[in-house]
Amino acid sequence: MRSAVLTAAVLWLALVPQMASAAPVEPTTEQIDSAPCMAAVTAADDEKIIASCAALIGNDKAPKADRVKAAVARASAYDRNGEIDRAIGDDDIALRLDPTLADAFNARGELYRRKGDRVHALSDFGTAFKLNPRNAAAKANYKSLSLEIERIGAMMAVNDKPSFNCASARRPVEKAICANPELANLDREINAVNTRVVREASQASPRSGRAMQREQDEFLSRRKAEFGRPGFDLQKMMRGRLDHLLAVQRP
Repeated sequence: MRSAVLTAAVLWLALVPQMASAAPVEPTTEQIDSAPCMAAVTAADDEKIIASCAALIGNDKAPKADRVKAAVARASAYDRNGEIDRAIGDDDIALRLDPTLADAFNARGELYRRKGDRVHALSDFGTAFKLNPRNAAAKANYKSLSLEIERIGAMMAVNDKPSFNCASARRPVEKAICANPELANLDREINAVNTRVVREASQASPRSGRAMQREQDEFLSRRKAEFGRPGFDLQKMMRGRLDHLLAVQRP
């Protein structure tokens, strides 16, 4: 009897490993099917990219490389659809997953620039170029935006100021221009365009350059003489002069 009990016990112990190995194994991670999203990306089908990549992008159990590729692809799809904020959001996701993507920084910078957010755009272009100094697009974007910001700063410094010093203005027409920001900006623009026109004309022919400058001097003399007369429209006269200069300016 005792022998029978021992034999049964030995058989039970021998079967335990087999039973354990035969038991179904629960998966430790959820299986993510990235095929639909990747197929849509390969086909460059924006509608399918937006529809099929959402589950992949939002699942932190999916392979990071697939999530990054899906986020970048959907950002481009949103961009092509004109949904800039959503495109920026997907670039944000891609860069959180992989902050070394120079192209993604550059792409997000271009989106910010189109939104008018020059501060974030310049930062993204600078980061992209820093990550990859051979990234020609990022380099060009950083340079052009830097120049644009400089020009804006220069324009703000002279905004609402004419081409002459209002502190020394003596003529009634000059005082009127100084007192009106719109006229002041118009005067400054006339002077700037005339300078370019005279320079370009002088390069072709010194005589042409002198003729263009005489035309500007005659305009200023007529403006001074006619100001204050009944029916005289200073803004109309100045706008007409600017339109004429823009018409003769080389493209």
